[in-house]
Amino acid sequence: MSSGQLNESYRGRLAPTPTGYLHLGHARTFLAAQKRSLDAKGQLVLRVEDLDQARCKSEFVDSLEADLHWAGLRWTEGPDSGGTCGPYAQSQRRDHYIQALSQLRNGGYIFPCSCSRKDVQLAALAPHDEEGEVIYPGTCRGKTGASIDDDQVLETNWRFKVPYERQVTFKDNNLGSQSFCAGRDFGDFLVWRRDGIPSYELAVVVDDAAMTITEVVRGEDLLLSTARQLLLYEALGLVSPEFYHCPLVCDESGRRLAKRNKALSLRELRLKGIDPNILMTDDFDSVVRTLM
Repeated sequence: MSSGQLNESYRGRLAPTPTGYLHLGHARTFLAAQKRSLDAKGQLVLRVEDLDQARCKSEFVDSLEADLHWAGLRWTEGPDSGGTCGPYAQSQRRDHYIQALSQLRNGGYIFPCSCSRKDVQLAALAPHDEEGEVIYPGTCRGKTGASIDDDQVLETNWRFKVPYERQVTFKDNNLGSQSFCAGRDFGDFLVWRRDGIPSYELAVVVDDAAMTITEVVRGEDLLLSTARQLLLYEALGLVSPEFYHCPLVCDESGRRLAKRNKALSLRELRLKGIDPNILMTDDFDSVVRTLM
């Protein structure tokens, strides 16, 4: 499988999730996205991925735009762009995700799953990688969901039935050729949670297609997500964007940065009066070491 060709007009996006303060790792990825958009003389969309309202606290949302501006980021569509488009917030787009869920269900691509997270962990196949991602063992794979009432559909966990042993391949515009085996590198994955929230995989596919994004720039920790999402693009009959995955920024111990690292959050650096020009470098790891 290969991703679709770039459109004549380049459209990139910034897609922060306000479940914590943005950090230097986000800045690196977003600045790379901005550079690719500027080099292509294209558009850059800001979309706030605030689906999980329980975790998207107001202080994180309030700080988001100020932190992005401090880091030198500007966008042409979305909140505070000065244009007529947007704001783009996933919390306002639930009907689009419901429509996609219905399409997947009608096409037989998904199945209802009653397994808890603990059930999956206990019965799962070997973890895929060092971060402990478990591969769903197929416990509920034979279910069709035909007996589920319409008013219960959105209160059910739904998983995408991956085509076992199929190689999902794509060319990454930074890291080159990539290939993952469905069923071995990743298993049947959630597209909808029983609390009524679509998965990250489903939501970003629906939104990137609707916003005609031609290239997705994000961290290399999401390479496996790209393989999953390419299957969703195909099932929904959508043209996928191209992809550019950036190296992750690590702290002095070699671990990738996390939102819980307050000292390296953009908000903290901004309030300390740190010169944002330090971000204009390809060696972000050295910036981290300087600021630790």
